[in-house]
Amino acid sequence: MSEPIDFYFDFSSPYGYLASEKIDELAARHGRTVSWRPILLGVVFKHTGAAPLTLVPLKGEYSVRDFSRSARFLGLPYKHPANFPLATQHAARAFYWFHDQDYEQACEPARAFAQAVFRALYVDGRDVSSLDVVLDLAAQQGVDRDILSEALAGAALKQRLKSECDAALAGGVFGSPYMIIDGEPFFGVDRLPQMDRWLTSGGF
Repeated sequence: MSEPIDFYFDFSSPYGYLASEKIDELAARHGRTVSWRPILLGVVFKHTGAAPLTLVPLKGEYSVRDFSRSARFLGLPYKHPANFPLATQHAARAFYWFHDQDYEQACEPARAFAQAVFRALYVDGRDVSSLDVVLDLAAQQGVDRDILSEALAGAALKQRLKSECDAALAGGVFGSPYMIIDGEPFFGVDRLPQMDRWLTSGGF
């Protein structure tokens, strides 16, 4: 069986949101699955010297325009968050809590939670940097708020996310969305057509 496509993203990445709505469908067309892997761009930027697009002179105004245009091009709803950029460590840690639970298919609840976070932020305009909002979204997936709240306050999930970020950096990940197909990296939602052709042809 072919290896899953690695999908690295930060919930604070609009392009990550757009990719999240398309990547599973793309993978399924080629008999692949997707391994969703949230990271923190703040950690990445400390290594690369980069900054959030919206805070970069000249590029910032363009990026906000492009977020909305790219969403329209892909046929997806998009509302630029009022609080942006924003911290997403609570959501990322909660994702890995979902992922590590003893579910028969652990990736499915985690993916559903991730999609709920993305849509809450970029469709409903909710502030997912808030722990209460993250817990609300998890509760909608049937999780006990108190159990998750206690886990998020503990050292284990903090270390889990740190390890995931370290591993991503070691693997060359420098932004969001960042996808890897059998060792071949693709950066940006605009690379989805290239990924489709790569999977179709076996490389080019």
